[in-house]
Amino acid sequence: MLTRPNTTEYAEFYKNYIARVPEGPVLDFLAKQLGDYRQLLVGVSDEAASAASAPGKWSIKQVLGHLCDTERVQAYRALRFARGDAGELRGFEQDDYVREAQSNARSVDDLLTEFESIRRVTIALFGSLPPGAEMRSGIANGNKVTVRALAYIAAGHTQHHFEGLKAGLTGRAGTGG
Repeated sequence: MLTRPNTTEYAEFYKNYIARVPEGPVLDFLAKQLGDYRQLLVGVSDEAASAASAPGKWSIKQVLGHLCDTERVQAYRALRFARGDAGELRGFEQDDYVREAQSNARSVDDLLTEFESIRRVTIALFGSLPPGAEMRSGIANGNKVTVRALAYIAAGHTQHHFEGLKAGLTGRAGTGG
C-alpha cells in the first residue's frame, strides 16, 4: 500500500505537490483525476486550447502535453528505483520538452486520450509493486526520492495543473509555465 511519504523522502520542491493529494488511497486519486480533466475541458475548443492566457504562459494543450511528458518521467523513475536500480537519473527541462512536443498542433481530445493511457500505465505500475518496493529510493535530478513519493508527486503535479487550468478557465482559457 502506498502511504503518504515522509518529508525526508523527497526534495523540498515537491512539498506543495504532495500537499495537494488528499488523504486516502493515492491510486484512487490518480484514477479520479482522469475524469476530472475530461469534465473540466469538455466544450473547450481546440482553437481556445491553443491560446496562451498571457505571454510566457502555456496553452491548455501545452499543459496537457507537459502532463504526459512529466507522467512518463515520474513513472520511469519509479520503475527504475522500484526494481533496485539506484543509478542517478538526470532531470529534464520542462520548457524544452513543451516546445519540442508541439502540443498546440494536436487536438484536446487526442492529448486527453494520451494522458489517460499514460495514467492507466502509471496506476498499473504503482499497483503492481511488490511489498517493500515503495520504500526503495534513488537520485533523480540531484535529489533523493522514494518510489512512493513519486506516486504522490505525479498526483500532486497533475492536481497543481488542474487547479491552474480551472482558475484560468474561470477567467480566460489557458495557464502554464
